Amino acid sequence: MDTGAGVLHIVKNYTGDVMNFAVARRLAGARAGDRPAVATDVVLVDDDVATEDTAGPGRRGTGATIVVEKLCGAAADEGRHLAGVAALGRRVAGTARSMAVSVSGCNVPGADAASFELAPGHMAFGVGIHGERAREERPVTAAEEIVTDLLARILPGTGLGSGDRALVVVNNLGAVTDLELGVLFAETVKQLSERGIDVTRSLVGRFVTALDMAGASITVIPLDDELIRLWDAPTAAPGWPTATTAPSHLDPLDHARADDSADTGEPNVWLSDFVGKVQRSVDELTELDRRAGDGDFGTNMAAALGHFPLPLRGRDSEVLTAIATSYLVRSGGTSGAVFGTFFTELGRALQPDGAGFAAGVRAGLDAVVELGGARVGDKTVVDALSPAADVLDAGGSLAAAAAAAAQGVAATADSAASRGRASYLGDAVKGVADPGALVMSWLFEAAAQSR
Repeated sequence: MDTGAGVLHIVKNYTGDVMNFAVARRLAGARAGDRPAVATDVVLVDDDVATEDTAGPGRRGTGATIVVEKLCGAAADEGRHLAGVAALGRRVAGTARSMAVSVSGCNVPGADAASFELAPGHMAFGVGIHGERAREERPVTAAEEIVTDLLARILPGTGLGSGDRALVVVNNLGAVTDLELGVLFAETVKQLSERGIDVTRSLVGRFVTALDMAGASITVIPLDDELIRLWDAPTAAPGWPTATTAPSHLDPLDHARADDSADTGEPNVWLSDFVGKVQRSVDELTELDRRAGDGDFGTNMAAALGHFPLPLRGRDSEVLTAIATSYLVRSGGTSGAVFGTFFTELGRALQPDGAGFAAGVRAGLDAVVELGGARVGDKTVVDALSPAADVLDAGGSLAAAAAAAAQGVAATADSAASRGRASYLGDAVKGVADPGALVMSWLFEAAAQSR
């Protein structure tokens, strides 16, 4: 590689790497026959905070390596001397920090098994890029919590604070989808922005992999004007992304949420009971929908109701309006539209003295039927709503309506779906209760117990 100005080694901090590059520098620095000695220098990249508190070599070199390579390469292109390029690289590496998480090991060619095994539903927190298992294994959590925990480990070593600029690299360890990688990146930008840190440049993709490991790493590096200029400098490296220079700001639409809070006034017992039961049952609802649909129902329920602190506060109509708004704004798919529509109608009809409940249920049922065309027997929320509405219309009690709704849920287990994505599965969904009908029955159960 020597063209007369010397060679810079950018080395990941692994014992074998450090040793072999040291040997190479000794060989290059010695004259050999007619070959003159080659000037060399080294930048050691040690960004992985997962191993910084372990005995031995310390932090491993991982995702920050490509950043050091890009910046040093740009500086060399400008004609800087070897010592200057090395000093730049060491400055960048000194404040670069990374950490990775994975839900699988990797399959090394020639090996009979994956590099490590995880219990179902668990992830490895702090894996390495050669398939090394992490010292900590924990249940899989949402992207928000994963990023929160990673940044808690990463940021202290960067020295970043409010008003600073940063480069973020979200690196695919091999088998994560682009969609999942994008979710991690968006959450990282959000959390850094909340700290006043501007993600001025970013890089998202598959760069430093662990073969086919289903995981990702996050790297955060402070930026200044010089580093931004070097990062933006053109390169002919064939694997380098063509769009790496755009600032990464939050979409302003992310803040344009309608008000769906329910935290003012007296506690609302029955709606708090309902929302609390849904919050506690997300996994159960997900499993039901996995067997009878596309598996997103629990996620949609969590998106709609998971943000509410308990107890909910306010009059029935106020809290129902907040719940309806949350379903319509935060939740996705059919469930958001159906539940948002029903709760809108119920909230409009319910009076401060409790009157209007039966009329609201009927109005909500009619609106849901008009919206999607479902009827009793189609394996939808209507199977719980319709019998409950009939009981209330006839002057029956809330307890009787709750019992009728529960019977409607039980009946869905014996039917095939004719609406929604469950309808694609035909008789395969028989024996599985409809999760939407189940949640609707919980509303009547909460009303019967508390109203």
